[in-house]
This record gives sequence, structure tokens and C-alpha cells, in this order.
Amino acid sequence: MGIKVEGLVKQFGALRVVNDVSFEVKAGELVALLGPSGGGKSTVLRIVAGLETADQGKVWLDDERVDHLHARDRQVGFVFQHYALFRHMTVAQNIAFGLSVRKVSAAEQKERVAAMLEVMGLRGLGDRLPTQLSGGQRQRVALARALAPRPRLLLLDEPFGAVDAKVREELRRWLRKLHDEVHTTSIFVTHDQEEAFAIADRVMIISQGRLEQAGSPVQILDAPATEFVARFVGDVNVLPAVVRGGRACVGRFSAAVAEPPPDGAQVQMVVRSYDLKFWRDDAGPATVRRVMTLGDRVRVEAWLDDVQAPIFAQFPRRSSLLMGVEAGQRIAVEVTTARIFPMVGP
Repeated sequence: MGIKVEGLVKQFGALRVVNDVSFEVKAGELVALLGPSGGGKSTVLRIVAGLETADQGKVWLDDERVDHLHARDRQVGFVFQHYALFRHMTVAQNIAFGLSVRKVSAAEQKERVAAMLEVMGLRGLGDRLPTQLSGGQRQRVALARALAPRPRLLLLDEPFGAVDAKVREELRRWLRKLHDEVHTTSIFVTHDQEEAFAIADRVMIISQGRLEQAGSPVQILDAPATEFVARFVGDVNVLPAVVRGGRACVGRFSAAVAEPPPDGAQVQMVVRSYDLKFWRDDAGPATVRRVMTLGDRVRVEAWLDDVQAPIFAQFPRRSSLLMGVEAGQRIAVEVTTARIFPMVGP
């Protein structure tokens, strides 16, 4: 077993930022903590690292309970969003820092630093200062410094938040490749859904201090456990609906649902934008408002006429379904998959 946390609770004053969080991470697994800003993700990570102390709960690493240990005794590598490199030290000195603290011999430090420079694609940059590097290179130095002492656990807090979109995409691919090579048990915090799904073996959704759901990216997308997860992940339509004949109905628009409640039940219907099909139909229940080209995708905003509610769908840019789908045109609407959740009162 890699990591196990049980019943973590953390309060800052009257605010409970972590509320009874429990989970396990298998040895060699790469897991994302995903959720909105302020949801408690980073606090959970810092508790596991020993940088914060939980008010309640237990933490095990490799079957050893460590919540009573200082951060330096947990053998955990931690990577911060803004690198946290020592500006007066060279790249090689930054990478060797954790080794020197652990009294590793000079010869072994030199060997380990050289290996890290090679693995991280930083060969030839060991004598440079952090200010002489790009943002992506600095983040790789931060990762090399965390990995050099061969930690049993690697924790990354928004590791790519300080670089631009293109560099972030490159770093994502690079981190996944690195993980497949070194197999260090890793947890990274992000609020970027694409990043979590592109890199992680499993994703844990955290909101308001609670673990909403844990599963593979496919499980999170296709079988959301709660309405929050369904709303938070992906581009979704959420519509108040009434169940009739096993279908969730919004005016003339309806969709079949699994295990429907009795007729007359009021529910929230959640439909992902890629689970909708639109096509030109003068007798259809909706009218197109806008057509937006987003790179290789097209997003269509329409309006359900009889209930005055908006719906959105996405299509490949060359999709034949887009023929005749223009602003002001009436369209038919078909649902591939819809999910329903109980209507929650005010």
C-alpha cells in the first residue's frame, strides 16, 4: 500500500476546510486531487506531507503511521506551484539540496545530480542560476530536487500553475512519461480538469472539504456519484425536469433515464454537451442562438422555446450535423445519455 488517510479534519478558526476525508493511493499510482479553488485540496496535500497538522485523522505511508512525524522524517518530496528554488544556488546545487541535508556523500550527490539532470532534460544547465531558466525548466528543476533523495511519495501542489498554456501542456506529457519511468507514488493538486484527466490514473474530486468521488477519469465522467460532480466535471446542461413515463421532461424536450423515480417526481437533469445532438428541423423544440467556433470544435447555444431555457452542445467542426444549424434556425434535439439527481430545495 502506498498511502492511506483516514478521517482527516482540519479547521482554521470557525472554518472547517477538511471534513472527514479518507482515501487510499496504491503504490506506484499517480492520483489527482481535483476541485474548485478553496475546496481543501492543498490542505489535504500539506497534511499528508507533514506541512500542516490535522485536528483529527490518521496518515499511513507504506503501512507506517506517520501523522505524528515531522515533515523531514516522512521521506516525502514536495513540489510547489512557484518552484521555491534557491535563487542564489545553481541548478545543480538546488537539486543537491535535499541530499546535503541528509548528509549524502559528495560523490553520491554528484552522481545523483547528474542522473537527475539527464532524466529531466536539463543536461548542460547545472551551472546556471534559476533566473537564467525558462518557467518550464525551473519547474523541472523543482521536480528534480524533490526526486533526488528518492522519496517514497511525491506531492505536487498546482505544479504547472505558474507557466503558460503551451508549456503547461508540454509539462503534462513530460510528467506522465516521467512517472511511467520512475513509478514514484504521486499525488498532485489541480483545479484544471483537462490536466487531471490527461495525467492521472485516478481522480479524487474534493469540494468544501469533502471527498465527493474517487475513480478513473472515465468513471468520473460517465458515472458521476453526485450532482456536484456531474455539474463540476465537463461542459454540462442542468435543467429542472419532471419524470413522466420513465423520461425526464422539460417541456417538449425529454430524455430516457436509468432507474427513473415515479411519475411526477421533480429532478435535476444533467446532460453533457457532447451527449446532445442538434440538427435542422423546423418542427423542433429549440431555436439556435449562437454558433461558436472553438478550434476543432463548435459550440452551439440553443433555446428550448416552450420553457425558455438554454442548452449547449459541442460538435466536431466538420460534423455533418452542423449543416443548416445557424442562428435563428429551429432544431431537433436528441440526448445520448442523461442523468438525474433529486431536486434539492432552497
